[in-house]
Amino acid sequence: MSKIKKALLVLLLTFFFVRPIFVAAESESEKLERLSNEIEQYEQELGKLKSQASTLSNQIAQYDAQIRLTTLKIAQTEEKILLLGGRIDQLETSLTALTKAFTSRVVYTYKMSRLNEAYLMLIFSSDLNSAISSFHYLQKIQEADRDLLVRLEKAQVDYRDQKSDQEELQGQLEEQKSVLGAQKTAKAVLLEQTRNDERRYQQLLSAVRAEFEAIQAILAGKGQEEEVGKVSVGQRIASIIQGASCNSSGSHLHFIIRQGTATQNPFSYLRSGIDYENCSGSSCGSNDGDPFSPTGGWDWPINPKIKFSQGYGSTWAVRNTWVGRVYQFHNGVDISSNSTEVKAVKTGTLFRGSYGTGSCRLRYVRVDHEDSDLDTLYLHINY
Repeated sequence: MSKIKKALLVLLLTFFFVRPIFVAAESESEKLERLSNEIEQYEQELGKLKSQASTLSNQIAQYDAQIRLTTLKIAQTEEKILLLGGRIDQLETSLTALTKAFTSRVVYTYKMSRLNEAYLMLIFSSDLNSAISSFHYLQKIQEADRDLLVRLEKAQVDYRDQKSDQEELQGQLEEQKSVLGAQKTAKAVLLEQTRNDERRYQQLLSAVRAEFEAIQAILAGKGQEEEVGKVSVGQRIASIIQGASCNSSGSHLHFIIRQGTATQNPFSYLRSGIDYENCSGSSCGSNDGDPFSPTGGWDWPINPKIKFSQGYGSTWAVRNTWVGRVYQFHNGVDISSNSTEVKAVKTGTLFRGSYGTGSCRLRYVRVDHEDSDLDTLYLHINY
């Protein structure tokens, strides 16, 4: 009896303390819901970070949150593709079965259709009741065939739709992976530029703010200008400043086209077919940068080969780097080349100008093109 009690005691102890823990596998819908919730949390966190003070640690935290958010979106998209793949496999199986069934029925229905005429049924049937039964049977077969055809057509439509959705998701996945790579690169570039030093980061921000404010003031007509005289297409009007300055992080020409008070996309005026290198994205030659798409007929203000650093509008740099803290729209194009010479893109009247306070002044030249309501501005230059 004592042995039985001991055995029962061991069983009870095993049940309460050593029992296995069974965890239900996470379903596809549960996984997608969990990922959606995590994405929402990181989007909220990113929103809070963007509203906080502009410090290096905050910017790095933003990059980390963006990277995590994009990683979650990639996982979500991959899960959707996997789920859709299962549905497509099921549809393929169903489509194959329906096609086989329909094909086999076609032959039989064709044979029966030859007896579709009532008088033929009467001739080939032994009596009237048999003819009526045959007629009703044929009607049921035809009705079943129509139903089978409808199901087959619906399965084909569903299959095409699901395949289209899968291709769309695949494209979305590739785009998300590209964004993730760009975000990681942007973080690495920031750490390299600042050497993880807050003071250097604030200096970079100050230079970009100074440049942005000066350009906005110049566009508003607040620059100090003097008229130089007439210039023709291709005439030298300035040279690009070499190296960084108080309102520029490096050598480049900021080229603006203005119509009245509004800036225009320079690519709508500059000619295509020139030699260039696109360095407007995560790295020179990467596929994530701003599009280089000139469609006009004007000559370029600098000699090729053009190094294209930033485009017009909501650029890659605005969307992916810390400059987005200063401005959301780039009002010109940033370009450079081996030559520092800057040339007029059209005939007009040349003005030399500058804007700023103390020793930090942004120098520029402006050409008023008298044959139109356009003028062109060339910034970060020496006269």
